[in-house]
Amino acid sequence: MSKTRAMRGATVNRESTRFGLAVREADGDWLDAQGAIDGDAAPLRTTVTVETPRTILARNTSPDIPFDRSINPYRGCEHGCVYCFARPTHAFHDLSPGLDFESRLFAKPTAPALLRAELSKRGYVCQPIAFGTNTDPYQPIERDWAITRGCLEVLAEVDHPVTITTKSDRVLRDIDLLAPMAAKGLAAVMVSVTSLDPRIAMTLEPRAPHPERRLKAVAALAAAGIPTFVSISPVIPAITDHEVEHILERAAEAGARAAFFIPVRLPHEVAPLFRAWLDTHFPDRAGKVMATIQSLRGGRDNDPNFGTRMQGQGPWAELLRTRFRIACRKYGLDGERLTLRTDLFRAPTGAQGELF
Repeated sequence: MSKTRAMRGATVNRESTRFGLAVREADGDWLDAQGAIDGDAAPLRTTVTVETPRTILARNTSPDIPFDRSINPYRGCEHGCVYCFARPTHAFHDLSPGLDFESRLFAKPTAPALLRAELSKRGYVCQPIAFGTNTDPYQPIERDWAITRGCLEVLAEVDHPVTITTKSDRVLRDIDLLAPMAAKGLAAVMVSVTSLDPRIAMTLEPRAPHPERRLKAVAALAAAGIPTFVSISPVIPAITDHEVEHILERAAEAGARAAFFIPVRLPHEVAPLFRAWLDTHFPDRAGKVMATIQSLRGGRDNDPNFGTRMQGQGPWAELLRTRFRIACRKYGLDGERLTLRTDLFRAPTGAQGELF
């Protein structure tokens, strides 16, 4: 008997076998008996483990993304978005990309000090640092840990450019840092809005803020003079794709400068988790959804190749691009990509003392 947990995205805690790890399985008869005796699954408590990395800047050379360095203050994400492409990273810890990913989190409280040390290195070349590229820098635990804010304080101090991608209106807490940086051409924020339907959002992104709160955040950021963009990512066939034009209209009304989208991606363990989610919440269209995803991913659940992994291929992908382009033009969201300044950066002083 399978039981779903309230306010969680994944419906199962499927483990990874990609690294030769043994899969821990409960006896089926016991699970049936447990369900009959215990009823609904108990609420799953979130735990946070301190992680002490040696460095905090992650580098990449991917031609598909517009940045070469990023910071992830947290590993795992309590928002619980079932489609999250970062879920497989939990397998490196012998944890499930399913419920473990959204309930067994890691925090990096030394991140601000490590960042200061990185920026002080001889020969460091300034380029924008991206936040929110793997897990959300403003997920609920940021309220207490404030690691993202600590990093922003370092960047503001040395006039270093930063971009932020988030689903949370918690970013508004840091307007006092972001607005002065934006006035210097040093900051931009992208807010992700996947669906305006609260019923869909509730199961798709169970612990992320309500879509209306995100749009209000867009308006507040724009009013503060911070360049703000909206990301419709991912677009899910037969689940959210019909909302694209309406989301873009609302984004324009809120003051967004431009918008972007990515068709849903299902790497590694995300694909079976997503299939289980479809079977639970949208059994009437699960087959249609996966057939369409495979049509835009070259016949597979996921396309990992540079050049196509972020855009998709085939007729469905081309139709979505056309719809998106027309709507952006209609609502004035087809502006040029923002370029942040790098010439104001000055290396911090006293970095080594921060680490000890």
